[in-house]
Amino acid sequence: MKLIINHSSMQPIYEQISGQIKELILHGELNEEEMLPSVRSLAKELRVSALTVKKSYDTLEQEGFIVTVHGKGSFVACAGQEILLEEKRREVETDLELAIRKGRSCGMSNQEIADLFHIILEE
Repeated sequence: MKLIINHSSMQPIYEQISGQIKELILHGELNEEEMLPSVRSLAKELRVSALTVKKSYDTLEQEGFIVTVHGKGSFVACAGQEILLEEKRREVETDLELAIRKGRSCGMSNQEIADLFHIILEE
């Protein structure tokens, strides 16, 4: 599994790891029931603490992306489409909020933003 850790980033390393694994799952690069590397092996590969990787896996498990079976390892959850769709909806919502803020910062009224939104929807 190819993960990139940016040690100069303000984002904690465990969030970088869990975020990248989540993206791999969301984009279908990690499939349901696929086994993830062990905490120790991923920590060694990334040259980070095993506790950091454990925290990443715990976060992913709390969010429903992976399941850990004691003595067997961590696996991509059969979370299916609901979690994936909800994650995508949150991304769309965030993008729309950003677009609205940009429009307002340019002096656009709510009506102008809504009109533009409807024009784009029709295309």
